Amino acid sequence: MISSTLIKSIQDIMRQDQGVDGDAQRLSQLVWMIFLKILDDTEQELELMTDGYVPAIPAKYQWRAWAANEEGLTGDDLNTFVNNDLFPALRKLSSGTNPRTLIVREAFEDSYNYMKSGTLLRQVINKINSIDFTVRADRHQFNDLYEKLLKDLQSAGNAGEYYTPRALTQFIVEMVNPQLGETVLDPACGTGGFLANTIDHLRGQVKTPDDEALLQASLRGIEKKQLPHLLCLTNMILHGIDAPTSVRRANTLTRPLRDYGPADRVDVIVTNPPFGGVEEPGVEQNFPQKVRTRETADLFLVLIMRLLKPGGRAGIVLPDGSLFGEGVKTRIKEQLLGECNLHTIVRLPKGVFTPYTTIKTNILFFAKGEPTKETWFYEHPYPDGYKSYSKTKPIRIEEFAPEKVWWNAREENERAWRVSIDDIAAGGYNLDIANPNVVDAGHEDPKVLLSRFAEVSAEVDTARTALWASLTEALVRD
Repeated sequence: MISSTLIKSIQDIMRQDQGVDGDAQRLSQLVWMIFLKILDDTEQELELMTDGYVPAIPAKYQWRAWAANEEGLTGDDLNTFVNNDLFPALRKLSSGTNPRTLIVREAFEDSYNYMKSGTLLRQVINKINSIDFTVRADRHQFNDLYEKLLKDLQSAGNAGEYYTPRALTQFIVEMVNPQLGETVLDPACGTGGFLANTIDHLRGQVKTPDDEALLQASLRGIEKKQLPHLLCLTNMILHGIDAPTSVRRANTLTRPLRDYGPADRVDVIVTNPPFGGVEEPGVEQNFPQKVRTRETADLFLVLIMRLLKPGGRAGIVLPDGSLFGEGVKTRIKEQLLGECNLHTIVRLPKGVFTPYTTIKTNILFFAKGEPTKETWFYEHPYPDGYKSYSKTKPIRIEEFAPEKVWWNAREENERAWRVSIDDIAAGGYNLDIANPNVVDAGHEDPKVLLSRFAEVSAEVDTARTALWASLTEALVRD
């Protein structure tokens, strides 16, 4: 039985180890072990189902050989094996007939065993062994726990940048509506949230083995950092992608824009590119002079326009700064509106990415191939009773129900409005356009406001007097 208690017990064991420092390292440590366990469980399935199946990892290094026995290697012997034998071997795996071999090698290029106590490491391994990833119920339950692990990234320092709330990924995928046979790309895939939701979305369209093969071949992801890349690979295997070789570790922006040709173009892009940061010096040289900038989100927007096929569709999260910025940002927006139909912008309130950042964000939906004539805006409100989102009160998919109803029968209302391309151009391509239909709360009678102010002031004076009396009494007693 998998439960949140199991994951907590594993984390508690890791906290006792002197080599593991902080949430990010604990998560990284846990993920490489879960990755090998999932890989081995699914490989055992494939060996039973496929004649002549060649495992991705030599027998000595398979999870079943060194980890599955609860009374197997432990203490210094286990740590020596993991550090001096297992990791070097996995990093040097030679490419063979099994595409998973390459995935394992790439996954372990920068993975580390942070635990110093082989005894504690054995305890963690034994906990993981209680999960059987060949059992559908266990796999389904672990998917939910995996989401919790990803959410833990939000409090793990800068690692929070890799996690997009599931409500956003699900809403964006549903609205872009990828179809079986279309190629779907996330060029900054992080832990694979958009790709996982795309798989869930497409599963309902799979009717035959050929359909499943089509689904398996339709996904592409690129992530430049080790931890989220390994998390993404694990996420893909959990979602039934047998060999996620199309999830690569690279920086999409370091390839010159002109080098992306027809073979690189895709039907659908869904992504949340990193925002609030800048790229390393020289990356901007890969882009045309008029759109050169070191701001990551802006460069990704230019890249996405390049990578979409004619008729291709995109849903992308961008910060407010990309909407109202001038200079290079204006030229990028002008290009976007000229090459693509920016049909919808969903404006999100502050706190969606709390605690990683409180920057206000937006979801841009557009299709390539014809210029924008008008753009619809929809202002997403906080739920009743909320003043902001938080780790314990995150944004939820249920909140997007009004947008979904409105999407295919659009009318202006207190949350939705549209702006013509002529008005956008006249405003210097500033897309930070205020809601003209917002309901005016009005102003109360000044006499009522003054009376209320007097009441509050009296309450404050009473509380201040009581506090002063209590402090004075305490000082006298002392």
